[in-house]
Amino acid sequence: MNVVVVGSGIAGLTAALHAREAGHSVTVVTKAALGDGCTGYAQGGVAGVYGAGDSAARHASDTLIAGAGLSNAAAVDVLVADGATRIAELISRGVGFDRSADGELLLGREAAHSHARIVHAGGDATGAAISRALVAAVRRTAIEVVENAFLVDLIVCDAAVRGIRLLTDGVSDDLEFDAVILATGGAGHLYAHTTNPAGTTGDGIAAALRAGVEVADLEFVQFHPTILAAGPAFLVSEAVRGEGATLIDDEGRRFTFDAHPDGELAPRDVVSRAIARQAAAQGSPVRMDATMLGASALAQRFPTIDRVTRERGFDWSREPIPVTPAAHYLMGGVVTDLDGRTSLPGLFAVGEVARTGVHGANRLASNSLLEGAVFGARAAAALDSSAGSAPPFRSQKSPLNLADSVTFRDENARRPFSRAALQQLMWDHVGLLRTDGGLADALGTISGWRAPTPRSVTEHEDANLLLLAEATASAALARAESVGAHYRTPDRVEALQLETV
Repeated sequence: MNVVVVGSGIAGLTAALHAREAGHSVTVVTKAALGDGCTGYAQGGVAGVYGAGDSAARHASDTLIAGAGLSNAAAVDVLVADGATRIAELISRGVGFDRSADGELLLGREAAHSHARIVHAGGDATGAAISRALVAAVRRTAIEVVENAFLVDLIVCDAAVRGIRLLTDGVSDDLEFDAVILATGGAGHLYAHTTNPAGTTGDGIAAALRAGVEVADLEFVQFHPTILAAGPAFLVSEAVRGEGATLIDDEGRRFTFDAHPDGELAPRDVVSRAIARQAAAQGSPVRMDATMLGASALAQRFPTIDRVTRERGFDWSREPIPVTPAAHYLMGGVVTDLDGRTSLPGLFAVGEVARTGVHGANRLASNSLLEGAVFGARAAAALDSSAGSAPPFRSQKSPLNLADSVTFRDENARRPFSRAALQQLMWDHVGLLRTDGGLADALGTISGWRAPTPRSVTEHEDANLLLLAEATASAALARAESVGAHYRTPDRVEALQLETV
Protein backbone atom coordinates (compact mmCIF):
# COMPACT_ATOMS: atom_id res chain seq x y z
CA MET A 1 0.00 0.00 0.00
CA ASN A 2 1.20 3.51 -0.84
CA VAL A 3 0.78 5.62 2.31
CA VAL A 4 1.41 9.28 3.07
CA VAL A 5 1.85 10.60 6.59
CA VAL A 6 1.27 14.36 6.87
CA GLY A 7 3.21 15.63 9.89
CA SER A 8 6.43 14.62 11.62
CA GLY A 9 5.87 14.69 15.36
CA ILE A 10 5.79 11.61 17.59
CA ALA A 11 2.44 10.42 16.19
CA GLY A 12 3.34 10.84 12.56
CA LEU A 13 6.84 9.40 12.74
CA THR A 14 5.66 6.44 14.85
CA ALA A 15 2.96 5.72 12.26
CA ALA A 16 5.45 6.07 9.41
CA LEU A 17 7.99 3.73 10.99
CA HIS A 18 5.39 1.08 11.80
CA ALA A 19 3.86 1.33 8.34
CA ARG A 20 7.25 0.92 6.69
CA GLU A 21 8.14 -2.00 8.96
CA ALA A 22 4.86 -3.64 7.90
CA GLY A 23 5.96 -3.47 4.27
CA HIS A 24 4.09 -0.39 3.05
CA SER A 25 5.58 2.26 0.80
CA VAL A 26 5.64 5.39 2.99
CA THR A 27 6.07 9.09 2.33
CA VAL A 28 6.28 11.64 5.13
CA VAL A 29 5.21 15.16 4.22
CA THR A 30 6.04 17.89 6.69
CA LYS A 31 5.26 21.60 6.73
CA ALA A 32 8.77 22.61 7.79
CA ALA A 33 11.83 20.45 8.46
CA LEU A 34 11.48 16.83 9.52
CA GLY A 35 10.81 16.73 13.25
CA ASP A 36 9.64 20.34 13.54
CA GLY A 37 6.39 20.86 15.42
CA CYS A 38 5.14 20.56 18.96
CA THR A 39 6.82 17.28 19.92
CA GLY A 40 10.28 18.79 20.12
CA TYR A 41 9.02 21.49 22.49
CA ALA A 42 7.52 19.09 25.02
CA GLN A 43 9.21 19.56 28.39
CA GLY A 44 6.98 17.09 30.17
CA GLY A 45 7.44 13.37 29.80
CA VAL A 46 5.59 10.22 28.86
CA ALA A 47 3.19 8.74 31.39
CA GLY A 48 2.90 4.98 31.67
CA VAL A 49 5.63 3.42 33.82
CA TYR A 50 4.15 2.05 37.03
CA GLY A 51 6.00 1.69 40.32
CA ALA A 52 4.95 0.17 43.62
CA GLY A 53 1.29 0.79 44.38
CA ASP A 54 0.57 2.09 40.89
CA SER A 55 -1.02 0.37 37.90
CA ALA A 56 -2.49 0.90 34.46
CA ALA A 57 -5.93 0.88 36.08
CA ARG A 58 -4.96 3.79 38.32
CA HIS A 59 -3.56 5.67 35.34
CA ALA A 60 -6.83 5.07 33.50
CA SER A 61 -8.80 6.33 36.48
CA ASP A 62 -6.75 9.53 36.67
CA THR A 63 -7.23 10.07 32.92
CA LEU A 64 -11.00 9.62 33.17
CA ILE A 65 -11.25 11.98 36.14
CA ALA A 66 -9.25 14.66 34.32
CA GLY A 67 -11.48 14.22 31.27
CA ALA A 68 -14.49 15.31 33.35
CA GLY A 69 -16.68 12.38 32.36
CA LEU A 70 -16.36 12.84 28.59
CA SER A 71 -13.46 10.50 27.84
CA ASN A 72 -14.05 7.29 25.91
CA ALA A 73 -13.25 4.58 28.46
CA ALA A 74 -12.34 2.09 25.73
CA ALA A 75 -9.82 4.52 24.23
CA VAL A 76 -8.34 5.17 27.66
CA ASP A 77 -7.99 1.43 28.25
CA VAL A 78 -6.11 1.12 24.94
CA LEU A 79 -3.83 4.01 25.91
CA VAL A 80 -2.73 2.55 29.24
CA ALA A 81 -2.62 -1.06 28.02
CA ASP A 82 -0.26 -0.22 25.14
CA GLY A 83 1.77 2.38 27.02
CA ALA A 84 4.56 0.18 28.38
CA THR A 85 5.17 -1.36 24.96
CA ARG A 86 5.40 2.01 23.26
CA ILE A 87 7.77 3.42 25.91
CA ALA A 88 9.99 0.34 25.52
CA GLU A 89 9.91 0.91 21.78
CA LEU A 90 11.04 4.52 22.21
CA ILE A 91 13.95 3.29 24.31
CA SER A 92 14.85 0.76 21.63
CA ARG A 93 14.83 3.53 19.02
CA GLY A 94 17.37 5.49 21.05
CA VAL A 95 15.47 7.72 23.47
CA GLY A 96 17.61 8.03 26.58
CA PHE A 97 15.12 8.46 29.38
CA ASP A 98 16.57 9.65 32.67
CA ARG A 99 17.70 6.92 35.06
CA SER A 100 18.89 6.63 38.64
CA ALA A 101 22.42 5.62 39.62
CA ASP A 102 21.33 1.96 39.68
CA GLY A 103 19.88 2.19 36.16
CA GLU A 104 16.18 2.36 37.02
CA LEU A 105 13.95 4.78 35.12
CA LEU A 106 13.34 7.93 37.14
CA LEU A 107 9.62 8.52 37.61
CA GLY A 108 8.11 11.98 38.03
CA ARG A 109 4.65 13.14 39.04
CA GLU A 110 2.58 15.89 37.46
CA ALA A 111 -0.75 17.53 38.16
CA ALA A 112 -3.80 15.27 38.56
CA HIS A 113 -1.70 12.08 38.57
CA SER A 114 -2.14 10.01 41.71
CA HIS A 115 1.35 8.49 41.43
CA ALA A 116 4.78 9.20 39.99
CA ARG A 117 4.62 7.40 36.62
CA ILE A 118 6.16 9.81 34.12
CA VAL A 119 9.51 9.27 32.42
CA HIS A 120 11.58 12.22 31.21
CA ALA A 121 14.66 12.67 29.06
CA GLY A 122 17.22 15.39 29.66
CA GLY A 123 15.23 16.59 32.64
CA ASP A 124 12.87 18.91 30.80
CA ALA A 125 13.78 18.07 27.19
CA THR A 126 11.78 14.89 26.65
CA GLY A 127 10.15 15.95 23.40
CA ALA A 128 13.45 17.01 21.86
CA ALA A 129 15.02 13.65 22.73
CA ILE A 130 12.08 11.74 21.25
CA SER A 131 12.06 13.85 18.10
CA ARG A 132 15.80 13.36 17.51
CA ALA A 133 15.53 9.60 17.95
CA LEU A 134 12.52 9.19 15.66
CA VAL A 135 13.94 11.48 12.97
CA ALA A 136 17.16 9.45 13.01
CA ALA A 137 15.15 6.22 12.79
CA VAL A 138 13.22 7.52 9.77
CA ARG A 139 16.42 8.67 8.07
CA ARG A 140 17.76 5.11 8.34
CA THR A 141 14.83 3.69 6.37
CA ALA A 142 13.56 3.92 2.80
CA ILE A 143 10.78 6.29 3.88
CA GLU A 144 10.58 9.21 1.44
CA VAL A 145 10.59 12.61 3.17
CA VAL A 146 9.11 15.75 1.63
CA GLU A 147 9.96 18.85 3.67
CA ASN A 148 8.64 22.43 3.51
CA ALA A 149 5.41 21.28 1.88
CA PHE A 150 2.04 22.69 2.93
CA LEU A 151 -1.13 20.57 3.03
CA VAL A 152 -3.74 22.49 1.04
CA ASP A 153 -6.51 19.89 0.92
CA LEU A 154 -7.46 16.25 0.87
CA ILE A 155 -8.34 14.78 -2.50
CA VAL A 156 -11.64 12.89 -2.26
CA CYS A 157 -13.14 10.74 -5.01
CA ASP A 158 -15.96 8.19 -4.86
CA ALA A 159 -16.46 8.89 -1.12
CA ALA A 160 -12.89 7.96 -0.19
CA VAL A 161 -9.63 9.83 0.20
CA ARG A 162 -7.36 9.42 -2.81
CA GLY A 163 -4.47 11.69 -1.99
CA ILE A 164 -3.42 15.18 -0.97
CA ARG A 165 -2.88 18.57 -2.57
CA LEU A 166 0.39 20.23 -1.56
CA LEU A 167 1.82 23.71 -1.97
CA THR A 168 5.59 23.64 -2.33
CA ASP A 169 7.64 26.70 -3.28
CA GLY A 170 4.49 28.37 -4.56
CA VAL A 171 3.55 25.43 -6.79
CA SER A 172 0.43 23.31 -6.20
CA ASP A 173 0.73 19.58 -6.76
CA ASP A 174 -1.79 16.72 -6.44
CA LEU A 175 -0.34 13.44 -5.16
CA GLU A 176 -2.18 10.11 -5.21
CA PHE A 177 -1.99 7.67 -2.28
CA ASP A 178 -3.91 4.61 -1.11
CA ALA A 179 -4.18 5.95 2.46
CA VAL A 180 -3.56 9.28 4.20
CA ILE A 181 -2.56 9.59 7.85
CA LEU A 182 -3.07 13.09 9.23
CA ALA A 183 -0.59 13.96 12.00
CA THR A 184 -0.62 17.72 11.59
CA GLY A 185 -1.04 18.73 15.24
CA GLY A 186 -3.39 21.24 16.81
CA ALA A 187 -4.34 24.88 16.37
CA GLY A 188 -2.65 26.87 19.12
CA HIS A 189 -2.30 29.91 16.88
CA LEU A 190 -6.03 30.48 17.06
CA TYR A 191 -5.07 32.44 20.18
CA ALA A 192 -3.03 35.54 20.90
CA HIS A 193 -0.93 33.66 23.46
CA THR A 194 0.14 30.05 22.91
CA THR A 195 2.92 27.64 23.77
CA ASN A 196 2.76 26.18 20.26
CA PRO A 197 5.48 26.88 17.70
CA ALA A 198 4.79 28.92 14.57
CA GLY A 199 2.89 26.94 11.96
CA THR A 200 0.46 25.28 14.37
CA THR A 201 -2.54 26.57 12.47
CA GLY A 202 -4.93 23.62 12.37
CA ASP A 203 -4.24 22.74 8.73
CA GLY A 204 -5.22 19.07 9.00
CA ILE A 205 -8.46 19.75 10.85
CA ALA A 206 -9.40 22.48 8.38
CA ALA A 207 -8.73 20.17 5.43
CA ALA A 208 -10.87 17.50 7.09
CA LEU A 209 -13.72 19.98 7.63
CA ARG A 210 -13.66 21.00 3.96
CA ALA A 211 -13.79 17.32 3.00
CA GLY A 212 -16.84 16.69 5.18
CA VAL A 213 -14.99 14.51 7.70
CA GLU A 214 -16.49 14.32 11.17
CA VAL A 215 -14.89 16.68 13.69
CA ALA A 216 -15.88 17.08 17.34
CA ASP A 217 -15.05 18.72 20.68
CA LEU A 218 -13.24 21.76 19.29
CA GLU A 219 -14.53 23.74 22.28
CA PHE A 220 -12.16 21.84 24.56
CA VAL A 221 -8.97 23.90 24.39
CA GLN A 222 -6.45 23.35 27.16
CA PHE A 223 -4.57 26.35 28.49
CA HIS A 224 -1.29 25.52 30.17
CA PRO A 225 -1.21 27.26 33.56
CA THR A 226 2.42 28.32 33.72
CA ILE A 227 4.04 30.24 30.90
CA LEU A 228 6.88 32.56 31.84
CA ALA A 229 5.27 36.02 31.85
CA ALA A 230 8.31 37.80 30.44
CA GLY A 231 9.23 37.82 26.78
CA PRO A 232 8.02 35.35 24.14
CA ALA A 233 5.83 32.49 25.37
CA PHE A 234 7.95 29.91 27.15
CA LEU A 235 6.41 26.99 28.99
CA VAL A 236 7.45 26.21 32.56
CA SER A 237 6.75 22.49 32.87
CA GLU A 238 4.10 21.09 35.14
CA ALA A 239 6.83 18.81 36.45
CA VAL A 240 8.26 21.80 38.34
CA ARG A 241 5.12 21.89 40.45
CA GLY A 242 5.26 18.10 40.64
CA GLU A 243 8.66 18.47 42.31
CA GLY A 244 7.24 20.86 44.92
CA ALA A 245 7.12 24.38 43.43
CA THR A 246 4.18 26.50 44.56
CA LEU A 247 2.01 29.24 43.07
CA ILE A 248 1.71 32.41 45.15
CA ASP A 249 -0.09 35.73 44.96
CA ASP A 250 1.53 39.12 45.52
CA GLU A 251 1.38 38.55 49.27
CA GLY A 252 3.07 35.14 49.08
CA ARG A 253 -0.12 33.13 49.72
CA ARG A 254 -0.73 29.80 47.94
CA PHE A 255 -4.05 30.82 46.38
CA THR A 256 -4.80 27.72 44.27
CA PHE A 257 -6.14 25.87 47.31
CA ASP A 258 -9.07 28.29 47.18
CA ALA A 259 -10.10 26.58 43.94
CA HIS A 260 -9.22 22.92 44.59
CA PRO A 261 -7.97 20.78 47.50
CA ASP A 262 -5.04 19.59 45.38
CA GLY A 263 -3.77 23.15 45.02
CA GLU A 264 -0.99 23.42 42.45
CA LEU A 265 -1.50 19.79 41.41
CA ALA A 266 -5.17 20.20 40.52
CA PRO A 267 -6.20 19.59 36.87
CA ARG A 268 -4.80 22.09 34.42
CA ASP A 269 -8.08 23.83 33.67
CA VAL A 270 -8.67 24.50 37.38
CA VAL A 271 -5.17 25.84 37.96
CA SER A 272 -5.30 28.01 34.82
CA ARG A 273 -8.58 29.64 35.84
CA ALA A 274 -7.33 30.17 39.38
CA ILE A 275 -4.23 31.91 38.04
CA ALA A 276 -6.28 34.05 35.66
CA ARG A 277 -8.66 35.19 38.38
CA GLN A 278 -5.90 35.95 40.85
CA ALA A 279 -3.85 37.87 38.28
CA ALA A 280 -6.90 39.95 37.35
CA ALA A 281 -7.69 40.62 41.01
CA GLN A 282 -4.22 41.82 41.89
CA GLY A 283 -3.44 43.49 38.56
CA SER A 284 -0.17 41.64 38.02
CA PRO A 285 1.00 38.12 37.19
CA VAL A 286 1.05 35.47 39.89
CA ARG A 287 4.40 33.88 40.66
CA MET A 288 5.81 30.40 40.80
CA ASP A 289 8.11 29.76 43.76
CA ALA A 290 10.67 27.00 43.14
CA THR A 291 13.33 28.39 45.47
CA MET A 292 12.90 25.52 47.93
CA LEU A 293 14.33 23.12 45.32
CA GLY A 294 17.72 24.84 45.27
CA ALA A 295 19.97 26.00 42.44
CA SER A 296 21.73 22.68 41.89
CA ALA A 297 18.54 20.62 41.71
CA LEU A 298 16.83 23.11 39.39
CA ALA A 299 19.77 23.21 37.01
CA GLN A 300 20.06 19.42 36.93
CA ARG A 301 16.37 18.52 36.75
CA PHE A 302 15.21 21.43 34.55
CA PRO A 303 18.23 22.57 32.53
CA THR A 304 16.22 24.17 29.71
CA ILE A 305 13.97 26.15 32.03
CA ASP A 306 16.95 27.11 34.16
CA ARG A 307 18.80 28.48 31.15
CA VAL A 308 15.85 30.42 29.71
CA THR A 309 14.75 31.97 33.00
CA ARG A 310 18.30 33.16 33.64
CA GLU A 311 18.58 34.52 30.09
CA ARG A 312 15.47 36.57 30.82
CA GLY A 313 16.87 38.03 34.00
CA PHE A 314 15.51 35.72 36.71
CA ASP A 315 17.39 33.62 39.23
CA TRP A 316 14.55 31.24 40.01
CA SER A 317 16.61 29.52 42.67
CA ARG A 318 16.43 32.76 44.68
CA GLU A 319 13.21 34.47 43.60
CA PRO A 320 9.74 33.43 42.38
CA ILE A 321 9.12 33.93 38.66
CA PRO A 322 5.98 35.48 37.05
CA VAL A 323 3.71 33.04 35.18
CA THR A 324 0.51 33.22 33.15
CA PRO A 325 -1.67 30.76 31.18
CA ALA A 326 -1.52 30.30 27.40
CA ALA A 327 -3.30 28.11 24.83
CA HIS A 328 -1.54 24.76 24.81
CA TYR A 329 -3.44 21.72 23.51
CA LEU A 330 -6.62 20.90 21.59
CA MET A 331 -8.58 17.95 22.98
CA GLY A 332 -10.97 17.91 20.02
CA GLY A 333 -10.24 17.30 16.37
CA VAL A 334 -10.91 14.73 13.66
CA VAL A 335 -13.04 11.96 15.14
CA THR A 336 -11.41 8.51 15.01
CA ASP A 337 -12.07 4.99 16.16
CA LEU A 338 -9.57 3.07 18.30
CA ASP A 339 -7.30 2.48 15.28
CA GLY A 340 -7.20 6.02 13.93
CA ARG A 341 -9.82 5.52 11.22
CA THR A 342 -11.96 8.55 10.45
CA SER A 343 -15.42 8.85 8.89
CA LEU A 344 -13.77 9.11 5.44
CA PRO A 345 -12.51 5.75 4.12
CA GLY A 346 -8.76 5.69 3.67
CA LEU A 347 -8.19 8.65 5.98
CA PHE A 348 -6.58 8.21 9.41
CA ALA A 349 -5.76 10.78 12.07
CA VAL A 350 -3.28 10.48 14.94
CA GLY A 351 -1.88 12.78 17.60
CA GLU A 352 -3.30 16.18 18.44
CA VAL A 353 -5.17 16.50 15.13
CA ALA A 354 -7.31 13.52 16.19
CA ARG A 355 -10.14 13.26 18.68
CA THR A 356 -9.58 9.71 19.88
CA GLY A 357 -11.77 10.19 22.96
CA VAL A 358 -8.85 9.72 25.37
CA HIS A 359 -8.76 13.27 26.67
CA GLY A 360 -12.45 14.06 27.03
CA ALA A 361 -12.88 17.65 28.22
CA ASN A 362 -9.40 18.02 29.69
CA ARG A 363 -6.10 16.26 28.93
CA LEU A 364 -4.15 14.66 31.76
CA ALA A 365 -0.55 15.87 31.82
CA SER A 366 1.97 13.74 29.88
CA ASN A 367 -0.71 11.73 28.09
CA SER A 368 -0.18 13.50 24.77
CA LEU A 369 3.20 12.01 23.83
CA LEU A 370 1.88 8.64 24.97
CA GLU A 371 -1.25 9.02 22.84
CA GLY A 372 0.85 9.89 19.79
CA ALA A 373 3.00 6.78 20.19
CA VAL A 374 0.12 4.42 20.98
CA PHE A 375 -2.33 5.52 18.31
CA GLY A 376 0.35 6.17 15.70
CA ALA A 377 1.31 2.50 15.94
CA ARG A 378 -2.33 1.36 15.92
CA ALA A 379 -3.17 3.38 12.81
CA ALA A 380 -0.26 1.83 10.92
CA ALA A 381 -1.39 -1.64 11.96
CA ALA A 382 -4.90 -0.90 10.65
CA LEU A 383 -3.84 0.22 7.18
CA ASP A 384 -4.66 -3.10 5.55
CA SER A 385 -8.25 -2.85 6.81
CA SER A 386 -8.79 0.81 5.96
CA ALA A 387 -12.24 0.55 4.42
CA GLY A 388 -13.41 3.04 7.04
CA SER A 389 -16.02 2.75 9.72
CA ALA A 390 -18.26 5.03 11.71
CA PRO A 391 -16.35 5.89 14.89
CA PRO A 392 -18.05 4.17 17.83
CA PHE A 393 -17.92 7.06 20.29
CA ARG A 394 -19.36 10.53 19.98
CA SER A 395 -19.84 13.26 22.52
CA GLN A 396 -22.38 16.06 22.21
CA LYS A 397 -22.71 17.17 18.61
CA SER A 398 -21.64 20.75 17.98
CA PRO A 399 -22.94 22.63 14.93
CA LEU A 400 -20.25 24.33 12.91
CA ASN A 401 -22.15 27.49 11.99
CA LEU A 402 -24.61 29.25 14.26
CA ALA A 403 -24.30 32.63 12.56
CA ASP A 404 -27.99 32.70 11.64
CA SER A 405 -29.10 32.14 15.23
CA VAL A 406 -27.05 34.80 17.02
CA THR A 407 -27.05 38.54 17.11
CA PHE A 408 -23.92 40.59 17.19
CA ARG A 409 -22.87 44.19 17.27
CA ASP A 410 -22.56 45.86 13.87
CA GLU A 411 -19.28 47.47 14.86
CA ASN A 412 -17.75 44.03 15.45
CA ALA A 413 -18.73 42.86 11.98
CA ARG A 414 -17.08 45.89 10.44
CA ARG A 415 -13.72 45.18 12.07
CA PRO A 416 -11.27 44.21 9.31
CA PHE A 417 -9.93 40.66 9.32
CA SER A 418 -6.34 39.98 10.25
CA ARG A 419 -4.71 37.05 11.96
CA ALA A 420 -3.85 39.20 14.96
CA ALA A 421 -7.42 40.49 15.26
CA LEU A 422 -8.77 36.93 15.08
CA GLN A 423 -6.31 35.68 17.70
CA GLN A 424 -7.17 38.49 20.10
CA LEU A 425 -10.90 37.96 19.60
CA MET A 426 -10.52 34.25 20.36
CA TRP A 427 -8.36 35.01 23.41
CA ASP A 428 -10.86 37.52 24.78
CA HIS A 429 -14.10 35.61 24.17
CA VAL A 430 -13.37 31.94 23.38
CA GLY A 431 -10.59 31.48 25.90
CA LEU A 432 -10.32 30.54 29.56
CA LEU A 433 -13.65 32.06 30.66
CA ARG A 434 -16.58 32.26 28.25
CA THR A 435 -19.95 34.02 28.36
CA ASP A 436 -23.04 33.69 26.16
CA GLY A 437 -22.70 37.28 24.99
CA GLY A 438 -18.99 37.07 24.37
CA LEU A 439 -19.29 33.85 22.39
CA ALA A 440 -22.18 35.19 20.33
CA ASP A 441 -20.32 38.40 19.57
CA ALA A 442 -17.17 36.48 18.64
CA LEU A 443 -19.08 34.13 16.36
CA GLY A 444 -20.87 37.02 14.70
CA THR A 445 -17.62 38.80 14.01
CA ILE A 446 -15.91 35.66 12.72
CA SER A 447 -18.87 34.78 10.48
CA GLY A 448 -18.74 38.26 8.97
CA TRP A 449 -15.05 38.06 8.14
CA ARG A 450 -13.75 36.81 4.83
CA ALA A 451 -10.11 35.96 4.34
CA PRO A 452 -8.56 36.78 0.95
CA THR A 453 -8.49 33.99 -1.62
CA PRO A 454 -5.45 32.04 -0.42
CA ARG A 455 -2.41 31.76 -2.63
CA SER A 456 0.57 31.79 -0.29
CA VAL A 457 1.15 29.50 2.69
CA THR A 458 0.38 32.37 5.08
CA GLU A 459 -2.92 33.08 3.34
CA HIS A 460 -3.87 29.39 3.46
CA GLU A 461 -3.04 29.38 7.18
CA ASP A 462 -5.24 32.44 7.72
CA ALA A 463 -8.13 30.75 5.91
CA ASN A 464 -7.69 27.62 8.02
CA LEU A 465 -7.62 29.62 11.26
CA LEU A 466 -10.76 31.51 10.28
CA LEU A 467 -12.59 28.25 9.47
CA LEU A 468 -11.50 26.68 12.76
CA ALA A 469 -12.34 29.80 14.75
CA GLU A 470 -15.93 29.67 13.49
CA ALA A 471 -16.16 25.96 14.27
CA THR A 472 -14.65 26.42 17.74
CA ALA A 473 -16.82 29.40 18.69
CA SER A 474 -19.92 27.58 17.40
CA ALA A 475 -19.09 24.47 19.42
CA ALA A 476 -18.44 26.55 22.55
CA LEU A 477 -21.74 28.39 22.16
CA ALA A 478 -23.62 25.13 21.60
CA ARG A 479 -22.25 23.48 24.77
CA ALA A 480 -24.15 25.41 27.41
CA GLU A 481 -22.74 23.66 30.47
CA SER A 482 -19.30 24.16 31.94
CA VAL A 483 -17.19 21.02 31.74
CA GLY A 484 -13.43 20.54 31.87
CA ALA A 485 -11.53 23.15 29.89
CA HIS A 486 -14.78 24.66 28.58
CA TYR A 487 -15.90 27.09 31.28
CA ARG A 488 -19.03 29.21 30.90
CA THR A 489 -19.69 32.16 33.20
CA PRO A 490 -22.93 34.17 33.50
CA ASP A 491 -23.14 37.16 31.16
CA ARG A 492 -23.03 39.49 34.13
CA VAL A 493 -19.52 38.21 34.87
CA GLU A 494 -17.15 39.64 32.30
CA ALA A 495 -14.68 37.15 30.83
CA LEU A 496 -11.12 37.90 31.82
CA GLN A 497 -8.86 39.42 29.23
CA LEU A 498 -5.32 38.37 30.02
CA GLU A 499 -2.20 39.93 28.67
CA THR A 500 1.21 38.32 28.75
CA VAL A 501 3.55 40.69 30.56
